[in-house]
Amino acid sequence: MRVLLIGANGYIGRFVADRLLADPAVQLTALGRGDDADVRFDLATGSPGALTRFLDAVHPGVVINCAGATRGGARELTRHNTVAVATICEALRRSGCGARLVQIGCGSEYGPSQPGSSTPEDAVPRPGGPYGVSKLAATELVLGSGLDAVVLRVFSPVGPGTPAGSPLGRLAEAMRRAMQSGDGELKLGGLGAQRDFIDVRDVARAVHAASLSAAQGVINIGSGRAVRLRDAAGILARVAGYGGALNELDGLPHPGPVHAAHTAHATHLRATIGHPRAESDHHPTAVSPAAFPYPDGCGAWQQADVRTARDRLGWRPRINLEESLADIWMEAACRI
Repeated sequence: MRVLLIGANGYIGRFVADRLLADPAVQLTALGRGDDADVRFDLATGSPGALTRFLDAVHPGVVINCAGATRGGARELTRHNTVAVATICEALRRSGCGARLVQIGCGSEYGPSQPGSSTPEDAVPRPGGPYGVSKLAATELVLGSGLDAVVLRVFSPVGPGTPAGSPLGRLAEAMRRAMQSGDGELKLGGLGAQRDFIDVRDVARAVHAASLSAAQGVINIGSGRAVRLRDAAGILARVAGYGGALNELDGLPHPGPVHAAHTAHATHLRATIGHPRAESDHHPTAVSPAAFPYPDGCGAWQQADVRTARDRLGWRPRINLEESLADIWMEAACRI
């Protein structure tokens, strides 16, 4: 099977590439803006005609789009997340390759949801910021294209390679600095939000399954369980072996085993975890003053209904959050 992967150097794209390269039945070609891509092409500025000529030459059976932008103004987000997808759809319509399209969407397309609820694919999307709007527009373009296509709405990807600008990436870096300097107290802000974290390697498995399936439409990819950021912070402290106290700037103290000698000389290391600067491809966080204090535009709660992925892709998440956090910490610890 010939697969064209767009955005192979992004956070999700790297793991999708690894997953596909491990499949001996897949012949993979990477298209992107970087020098290490098999074919250099900028979707935001390139013409559909040029991409069509390439598709006709390579004749892929599947096109997977992991490319996109998560930060910047509305114009930049629209250019990289919406116009780029319009170019892909138009090129596929013109091409004779008949390729299936797997588009990586985002849980931010849904916007805020009712606490305690699981968001199904037929929920009315109400994105709370420009990132979610740009991704929703891309989804609508794909669904209205008439192509053999599926959109995977990925919720909050975590695990190895987690960007330093993401909530859990910031948390790991703050904890690394605290341990390096011997601080016995870590003050954290923005831990009240609850998100559906899914390991990026499980996301790659879902993309692989979607490329082989006949499923169309929108499919949620998440763990199906919302986790409060303060709970994730506690897990990370445990796997990191951090013995200090985790104190919330916006809530009650979350005590860890605090050593008296450390407490007496504690430096208050302030880190706002829930207000990140997004820096990865398709991580559902993007700075937006209108969405403050939830920059991803998803409010205080988000949890995916993942039954469709189970039923139509035969997919279930395999990697638990503690393992994902341990991998995040291993990478952060290597910077000590």
